[in-house]
Amino acid sequence: MKKKILPFAAATLILASVQLAAAQQPAKRNPQIGVLYSGLSGVAAPQLDGFRQELRELGYTEGKNIAIEYRFAEGKLDRLPDLAADLVRLKVAVIVAVGGTPAILAANNVASTIPIVFPAVGDPVVLGIGDSLARPGRNMTGLTVTTLEFSGKRLEILKEVAPRPSSLW
Repeated sequence: MKKKILPFAAATLILASVQLAAAQQPAKRNPQIGVLYSGLSGVAAPQLDGFRQELRELGYTEGKNIAIEYRFAEGKLDRLPDLAADLVRLKVAVIVAVGGTPAILAANNVASTIPIVFPAVGDPVVLGIGDSLARPGRNMTGLTVTTLEFSGKRLEILKEVAPRPSSLW
């Protein structure tokens, strides 16, 4: 289920960013998505297949009405800043930073106006890529997987669902 949700969420967030960025660009070229991936290109294949499939279901086909520029660090994290800068030079409409915090931070350091989408991160506020969860206030968007701010709410929901912890087992 997680494999299906992340590509869908990422594709939806990206398309919203691409449509906004494309509306601001006078050129008639297909919007470009820049994918910055910290890992190995071969390992990313299943995730990227799911991502492209979700784009197709939303009406976007790579090579037809959208272009995707891929940059893989192949596990060499020191390459990420240069790869991110390359995507900025290409003037992509949005950067998808995949493969953890290093890719997200590399994109954040070079792209101050290009929207950046990340599939998941721990706490964006602690990382310095968002001002708060309620009002991130920057050019980044994505999903957070764990935050202390949600701990109380999770406990509240758990108490509603299972007032007696023994009823869970």
